[in-house]
Amino acid sequence: MRTLLFAAFLFFSLPGIPGENTEQRIRQLEEKLRCLVCQNQSLADSNAELAGDLRKQVRDQVAAGRSDEEIVGYLVQRYGDFVLYEPPFKATTALLWLGPFLLFAAAAGFLLLAVRRRRNAPEELALGPDDKRLVERVLGPEKKSGGAP
Repeated sequence: MRTLLFAAFLFFSLPGIPGENTEQRIRQLEEKLRCLVCQNQSLADSNAELAGDLRKQVRDQVAAGRSDEEIVGYLVQRYGDFVLYEPPFKATTALLWLGPFLLFAAAAGFLLLAVRRRRNAPEELALGPDDKRLVERVLGPEKKSGGAP
């Protein structure tokens, strides 16, 4: 009976199937990494040949016992920060992080400037008598509207 209880204790206290955890870990790593060919897909989602090669590298390194940080560090060293979906904020990636905000601020500034210019623009001046005569000479007399021709 003790043997049966001990076996049950061991069975329920184990963390799970090792292969299942490894596959989940590999999938999580592949989701963190960008396909260098597709650029808008993760390694896990890409069908590109290079993505397949990178997935194989990830699997080989997991099998070799490397940590997630070591694997990601190796790929970043080899391919640069672009391989990460969430690159770190540093001097070389500052434009990547701040770019959208800078573009939005510039667009808002241009819109504000255009609205102010339109508001402050002088109203169209009415023609004086000399100008009206000149226009009538060039275009012909003004036709009055209203009533029958």
